[in-house]
Amino acid sequence: MDWITEILSTDSPVHSIVALSLICALGLALGKVRVMGISLGVAFVFFIGILAGHFGLRVNAQCLGYAETFGLVIFVYMLGLSVGPNFFGSLRREGMPLNLWSLAIILLGTLLAVVLVPLTGVSLPDMVGLLCGATTNTPALGAAQQALQQTGHAAGTLALGTAVTYPFGVVGVIIVMVILRRVLVRPADLQIPARDDANKTYIGEYLVVNPALDGKKVSDFALNSHERFIISRIWRGQEVIVPGADTVLKQDDKVLVITNKDDRKAMEILFGRETETNWNADQIDWNHIDAEVASRTVVVTRKVLNGKHLVDLQLRSTYGVNVSRVLRGDLKLLATDDLRLQYGDRVVVVGPPSALDNVEKFIGNAVQTLNEPNLGSIFLGMVLGLLLGLIPVAIPGAAVPVHLGVAGGPIVMGIIVGALGPKAHIISYTTRSASLILRKFGLSLYLACLGLEAGKDFFHTLIRPEGLMWIGIGALLTLIPVFIVGVIMLRMRKYDFGTICGVLCGSMANPMALGYANDTIQGETPSLSYASVYPLGMFVRVLIAQVLIMFFI
Repeated sequence: MDWITEILSTDSPVHSIVALSLICALGLALGKVRVMGISLGVAFVFFIGILAGHFGLRVNAQCLGYAETFGLVIFVYMLGLSVGPNFFGSLRREGMPLNLWSLAIILLGTLLAVVLVPLTGVSLPDMVGLLCGATTNTPALGAAQQALQQTGHAAGTLALGTAVTYPFGVVGVIIVMVILRRVLVRPADLQIPARDDANKTYIGEYLVVNPALDGKKVSDFALNSHERFIISRIWRGQEVIVPGADTVLKQDDKVLVITNKDDRKAMEILFGRETETNWNADQIDWNHIDAEVASRTVVVTRKVLNGKHLVDLQLRSTYGVNVSRVLRGDLKLLATDDLRLQYGDRVVVVGPPSALDNVEKFIGNAVQTLNEPNLGSIFLGMVLGLLLGLIPVAIPGAAVPVHLGVAGGPIVMGIIVGALGPKAHIISYTTRSASLILRKFGLSLYLACLGLEAGKDFFHTLIRPEGLMWIGIGALLTLIPVFIVGVIMLRMRKYDFGTICGVLCGSMANPMALGYANDTIQGETPSLSYASVYPLGMFVRVLIAQVLIMFFI
């Protein structure tokens, strides 16, 4: 049994891996236990780490620092990568309001901290440390320490204040979310909001009665129309036609049109009366509608097609087929010529069966390759994210520049790659299961290291004369701003609860609370709103920490 003792006691990489793995395994197992219907999920890893650190478990400092940074980078980069495709659309619709709510939380907490300085007798540097811990923002702590050194002051107990308030700062946001859900949240607030209808397609069958279209080529009116649509099939008596640009419409033709849902009425004005046939049901067997024409969903797996515009493929002129829709995740996109394809897109192609076989070979349809995430691009993205986080941003009046850091840089890069990667022909596709496991692995590793690091001094600090007061102040700085803004957002009934939780977690730079929200709320709305507010919120908190030190000492 000496070899077991050696593994558990020797300061080695193997010892570090064993210790962190045990903390993660135990924390994840206990995180599934429900007490009064509540479970902490991955958040429990943090508390197991605190207990392990308190009872003397130690890990090599270099190994601990590496594992903590690596886990955080994996988590935030994969988070940014997963929300990237929908990020800018969400930002255009709700990004500014959500960031304003996030700034309200940040400014309210800062104002409370400044007010508490004369009321409690805590020095401003110590209060900044308490604020950094209460908002779980270690980059802000680093910025405050650098600012203190620039002004010739010793850091003193600033870091200790952060260590004391950090644990409750992590769990405090979860407490607020639990209270809000139990007291104020209605069932309607938990429903996943529908995506923007502009990104959803509608399929309608129209009888051509507009005399202006009789004898007109499809290109004559399609190119000049303000609305976007695709004519998938034309029924002319017993004949079935896959239309091209030169196809001529005739009176009493029936056309199957794919368009945006908002343009449904405009199609009725253009073509004529819409039939009562429901072509939007999920159970329609498109291959048995017409013997001469089939419909097939082909997956884009040829890497050379990633980032290509649909018109560049020349599918209609080369193969005599039409592309009606492009399925991307759970979005149904209209197959317009300017649509840029992404690796993993599912393209709905309509045409003769023999032509569809050729199209399938051209596009790829090697579904098995989608089960293998492109790890090379993930590692490259993390490297670029870390480099982005090191870029200094000079702020007028501040002694030191501000950086996005190891958390801000990778999440911003993940968003950029996820949203804009296809334009640069970067394959960022990864399966949902692979994305989730990498995110949870990174977060678990990060929380285990964080808890282990905080646990060694946490309980000792409690017995200090100011220890309990510091924890109380930290609790106020965590709970009050988040609770007030959360209640106001819920009372407005404008946002679903998942979006609100993402704003609360993002404004507090709290990935553990986000993990809890993702475990208990359906959909990606917490992650999407978190990613929307996190970069600006983190930047502002780092700036505020320096301003408080530079201008008020």
